[in-house]
Amino acid sequence: MMASAVQRNEVFGFVRPYVDAHTLGVATVEHLLRDCGYRTVMADARICEAVGRPSRLDNVAILERWIKEQGISRLGFSYRLDPAEGVELFGRLVDRLRSRRLLDAQGGPLRGLYFAGLPSACDAVRREHGDWVGVFVGDETPVETLNKLGIPPHLVPNEISQHAAYDDTRLTFGRDLVKAGRHLAVGPVDRSGYPEFGTASDTLAARVAHGKERGLPPIMRAHVGPYEPNRARAVQSFLDWTQQLAAAGFLDVLSIGTSQLTQSDFGKDWGDKPNGGGVPINSEGEFRAVWQVARPMLVRTYAGTRNIPALARMYEETIHIAWHALSFWWFCLIDGRGPHTVQENLREHVETLRVIAETGKPFEPNIPHHFAFRGADDVTYIVSAVLAARTAKRLGVRRLVLQTMLNTPKYTWGIQDLAKVRALLALARELVDEQFTVYLQPRAGLDYFSPDLDKAKAQLAAVTALMDDIEPNDPTSPQIIHVVSYSEASHLADPAVVNESVQITRAALDEYRRLRAGGEVEDMARNREVARRKKHLLTEARAVIEEIEASIPDPYSPEGLYRIFWAGFLPVPYLWEGREEFRHALAWRTQPVDGGVAVVDEQGKPIQARARAKVAADFARSQTSSTAE
Repeated sequence: MMASAVQRNEVFGFVRPYVDAHTLGVATVEHLLRDCGYRTVMADARICEAVGRPSRLDNVAILERWIKEQGISRLGFSYRLDPAEGVELFGRLVDRLRSRRLLDAQGGPLRGLYFAGLPSACDAVRREHGDWVGVFVGDETPVETLNKLGIPPHLVPNEISQHAAYDDTRLTFGRDLVKAGRHLAVGPVDRSGYPEFGTASDTLAARVAHGKERGLPPIMRAHVGPYEPNRARAVQSFLDWTQQLAAAGFLDVLSIGTSQLTQSDFGKDWGDKPNGGGVPINSEGEFRAVWQVARPMLVRTYAGTRNIPALARMYEETIHIAWHALSFWWFCLIDGRGPHTVQENLREHVETLRVIAETGKPFEPNIPHHFAFRGADDVTYIVSAVLAARTAKRLGVRRLVLQTMLNTPKYTWGIQDLAKVRALLALARELVDEQFTVYLQPRAGLDYFSPDLDKAKAQLAAVTALMDDIEPNDPTSPQIIHVVSYSEASHLADPAVVNESVQITRAALDEYRRLRAGGEVEDMARNREVARRKKHLLTEARAVIEEIEASIPDPYSPEGLYRIFWAGFLPVPYLWEGREEFRHALAWRTQPVDGGVAVVDEQGKPIQARARAKVAADFARSQTSSTAE
C-alpha cells in the first residue's frame, strides 16, 4: 500500500526511543518542513520513553493520545543505534499502531510512516513494510529529503531550491565524472625535484613550496589503518599496506590511524586490554619501520592522550612527523578518548605546542569539528580554531595546517560551508607575517558519504569541487587535501580504495577547474549569498573573540582556554561527559538554520553572538579561576 499524497494542512510528528540521542538529523528535517509551511511536533521525553517500549499497552495509549491531540498525520521514527533493534522496535510500533486502528487504511489519522536508520536497518524495513514506509539512510540532500517525504515541489521555498541547486549541480558533476571513468586515467605526481625529497630532512613546507613552483596538484593526505585483532599481524598488515601505497605513488602524506591503546598506553604491556580499531603500534622500532617502508611519502600520526609532549618528540625522532595535530579540549575524559581532565589536557597540549615550536614543524588544530559533533554552532566552529591558532603563534609555532571539515553536520549547505571556511581563513590569515604561514587543508565530513559506493564516489568528486570553490581564483589553493576514502560509510579503505579516492579527487579538481574556466559552472568567488554569509559569520566570530579577550585574563594560556569553555563561550549542547562542570556550555540550544547551525532561543530564533557571549562573559567574571576548577 502506497502512502497518500501530502496535503497542505498535514502535521508531521517525530519520535525516537529515549536511548537514542541522535537528534540533529531529525531537527534538520523538522526545520526543512517548517520552511515549507508545515507544522511539526517533536516528541518529548515521555513520548520517546513510551515509543521505546511499545509492548506495554499504557505506552501505546500514551502515543495514541499524543498523535490525536497534536493532529499528527505523518509519523517519523528515527533509530540510529543497533540495526536489528531498530527494525524490531519499528515493527512492534507498526503492529501497535495497526492494533489501535490508527492507520489511514483503517480509518485512522496516520496517512504515512517514515523510518530513519542505519543502511542495513533501512533495507530490512523496506523488505518488511514495502513502499508505504519511506526510509532515510541519512545520505539524502535537502531536496531529496523533501521529495521522499512527499512534499509538493511548489511548496518548497525558492531559497531552499536555489541554494540546493549548487549542491545538486556538484553531485551531478560527480556522478558524470565517475560514470565516465575519467579518474582512472589519473597517474601519480612526480614531486622529486627538490633535494630533501623523501629523506629524513623532508618537510611539508618544502613539498608545498616545490609544488607551488612547479604548478603541481595539492598535497594528498589520507588516513590509513587496517583492523586485525592480532597485534603482530595488524602491524605487519599496515607495513604491507604502506609499502603498496608508497609504490603506487598517489599518496603524498600517510596519516597513521593508530589505535586507542597506542595513543593512551604507548610502550606499556597491554596484556588483554581491548585494542579497538586502528594500528596497534607499541614501540619506537615499529614507528621507524613505518617510516622506512613509506619512502618517499611524508608521515604523520595522531597525538597521544597522555605524555603528549614526550610522544611528540618521539614522533619527530622515528617518523620525522610531517606535522602535529592537537585537539586542546578534546581527546580526554569528556569524550572518553583519554585519561586527562580538560585542564590537564590543555596544559599538556600547550607544553606540546612549545615542543612543536622548537622543531619548526606545522601544527594542525584538530578541534572545530569536535565541537560540531556535539551540536556547536558555526560561529563556535570558527572561534575554536582561531583560539587555537592564536595560542600556537604566541608560543612560537610558525606554520599552521588549517583543517576544515566540510559537510559537518552533513546537512550543511554548500554555500554555508564556503562562507564558514572563508570566514575562518580570513581570521587565521590575520596572523600571517614573515614568521607565520597558513596552509589550507579541507576534507569531507566523517558521516557525509553514502554506503552506496557509486554514490559515495560521486560525493567525493562533489566535495572536491566544493573545496576548489573556497578560493576559486587561486590555483595554489588548497595547499593540502585530506582525502577521505569513498568507502568511509561501508568498510575500511585498503590501498586500492585509497589510491582510487586520490584519483577521483585529482580528476574532479582538474575537470571542475576546466569547467569553471569555460564558464560552464558558476564562479563562486562572485556569489553574493556566500559573501553575505561570510560577512555575517566574521562579524559574529569577532564579537565572541572580543568578549573573550575582554573578560578572560590571559585567554591563550591553559587556564584561559579552560575558562573560555567553562564559562559557555563555546556551546556544546550534546556533550555527554562533564555535563555539570561545563553546564554553561551545555545551556545553549542550537538548531539548523538556513543551511547552517545557529544558537537559538526557545522560539527557535537565532541569538546574536554578542548577546550570548556577554552572558558567558558574566559567568567568567563572576567566578575566580580557583572556584571554576
